[in-house]
Amino acid sequence: MFQDNPLLAQLKKQIQETLPKKEGTIKATDRGFGFLELDNSKDSIFIPPTYMKNVMHGDRVIAVIRTEKEREVAEPQELVEQSLTRFIGRVKLIRSRLHVMPDHPQLKDAIKARAIKGLNPESLKEGDWVVANLNNHPLDTTKDAKNKAFSCVVKEKITDSGDKIAPWWVTLARHNLPNAEPAPQESWSMLDEGLERQDLTHVPFITIDGESTKDMDDALYTEQKEDGSFDITIAIADPTSYIEVGNDMDKEARERGFTIYLPGRNIPMLPRELSDELCSLMENEKRPAICCRVNVSKDGVISDDITFFAAWIQSQARLAYDNISDLIENGECEGFAPNDIIRQQIDVLHAFANARSDWRANNAVVFPDRPDYRFELSEDNDVIAIHTDPRRTANRMVEEAMITANICAGRVLRDKFGLGVFNTHAGFNPEKIDTAMDFLTKAEAPFTKEEIETLSGFSALRRWLNEQDTTYLDNRLRKFQAYSEVGNLPAPHYAMGLDVYATWTSPIRKYGDMINHRLLKAVITGNEASQKPDDTVGDEIAAHRRFHRMAERDVSDWLYVRLLSNAVKEETVFTGEIFDINRAGMRVRLIENGAAAFIPGSLIVDNKERIECSGELGVVNIDKVREYQLGDSFEVKLTEVRTATRQLVARPVQQFPAPKAEVSVEEKA
Repeated sequence: MFQDNPLLAQLKKQIQETLPKKEGTIKATDRGFGFLELDNSKDSIFIPPTYMKNVMHGDRVIAVIRTEKEREVAEPQELVEQSLTRFIGRVKLIRSRLHVMPDHPQLKDAIKARAIKGLNPESLKEGDWVVANLNNHPLDTTKDAKNKAFSCVVKEKITDSGDKIAPWWVTLARHNLPNAEPAPQESWSMLDEGLERQDLTHVPFITIDGESTKDMDDALYTEQKEDGSFDITIAIADPTSYIEVGNDMDKEARERGFTIYLPGRNIPMLPRELSDELCSLMENEKRPAICCRVNVSKDGVISDDITFFAAWIQSQARLAYDNISDLIENGECEGFAPNDIIRQQIDVLHAFANARSDWRANNAVVFPDRPDYRFELSEDNDVIAIHTDPRRTANRMVEEAMITANICAGRVLRDKFGLGVFNTHAGFNPEKIDTAMDFLTKAEAPFTKEEIETLSGFSALRRWLNEQDTTYLDNRLRKFQAYSEVGNLPAPHYAMGLDVYATWTSPIRKYGDMINHRLLKAVITGNEASQKPDDTVGDEIAAHRRFHRMAERDVSDWLYVRLLSNAVKEETVFTGEIFDINRAGMRVRLIENGAAAFIPGSLIVDNKERIECSGELGVVNIDKVREYQLGDSFEVKLTEVRTATRQLVARPVQQFPAPKAEVSVEEKA
């Protein structure tokens, strides 16, 4: 009787209009209720389960604030921005009707679905992976007001439920990344660029790469002079000699941005006949290259005498990192004995790398070595093991040569054009530098604010941090640094301690390096550059890099869950290093394999009154005593492997028993 009463509806509307409203973001919980996280505030307002049925985790909404059962609650009423549009999920059949369960840790309910025209719904089976678009939201007033339920449209099927390659296909689909290399061409011919190439095929260039590397993009030739200085020539593969600016292949390379590197497989930016064959600096094969020749003093100082030129080269030795490292570190390598010419190249390159490394350690910034983690997969894509590959001598030799080449390119492009594709870093975020100084002052660091705002002062600070007994201050200060950026104007790279840096050494794998190649060719010929970067190039490259890193992380998380599925039952003990702390707990990196695991506060101590996790300070206090801080390492065990969400949960092996209660005089008596 009251349901359709217009007076009652009007009265209800008037009451609603008098209630306060607040805007914020929805935070869902595992128990059905949620919270409205208010903007520019740490405050949140409770949302009962009934109201949560009309919103999703991450939605931005305007909510009416009222009191129910003596508690302030939020009722979302207006949708500002929905968190879910295109999403990945799994098919769920409910009473034989198509639904999709979003692949998201905070979304627990299946969404009613229909298949797009042209996709047979009968082909979709329980558990299949699909791409879907949310086409109705209960709070979206632009849609049919009568439809007050979530619904979606299945756009495409990714793969079957039991497909072992699902981690790769699903991840690539999630981030809208290509799942195959560019289509091959019938033939390739070199462009007429007006470049005169020097014939250096007789020079004993060497390549040093991984055992399985096919896209070899750099070769090195080094001479040591009587005064102890080094003349080094860095030859880089030249794919731009085959790809014209603005043609279809160039556009596709720009759209891809980078070669995609995922555990167990890579998806090239360029067709493999270019990246792995025509442009790859293969042993005993004549290849076009762009070269940089520069003199470096015996003390590691790069001279201003930098020459870029085009050449034909022919690598005379295809060397592997581990063999070269064994040879240098142990004096010999079983099964590997280079001839005298190649051995001399190895030794001189090693001496050059030591000089440059020492110079950077004393004048710029050298980061502590961290191992690379490599998944070993079976032929049918099961995880067999994960290997820890340390950064060895040969890796550092090539790294120093590439850094030198990129410094040279940065200087030349800055001085010649005043533009290029530059990697930059601004040091501390200006809005956070005062907070950083508070930490430094408390740590009695010998630096002033004015000093750390300069490139030399920031570099000195980084070197000082590397000398400390603990990495806590280093980890904490990273929270206040600016992000590394890519732009078309030269600027310092504080994080490396360099005044300019422009990468051009991986044009097979990075489109930004292709742009710099074309600019360097203009330097060589003296002609107008065929391509100049615009203001959007940095945003493009940053977006590509972000999606690629997320994809690599997502596949790794999936494989870690497969690899560590028995670790809980076996009570395997790992060493965990804290890399993040928030109010809910701390995140650790397992040193043995590189996996990330979350340790909730409830698994550190079972009484939440005893523990305080401070993300602001980067510490965990128990009974008001600091027990953990960023950078600490300690033993942990996994308590849960969440296959559905690819998450690992751990606890410290060390337990913290409740403090003994003080005994009163009466009890003693």
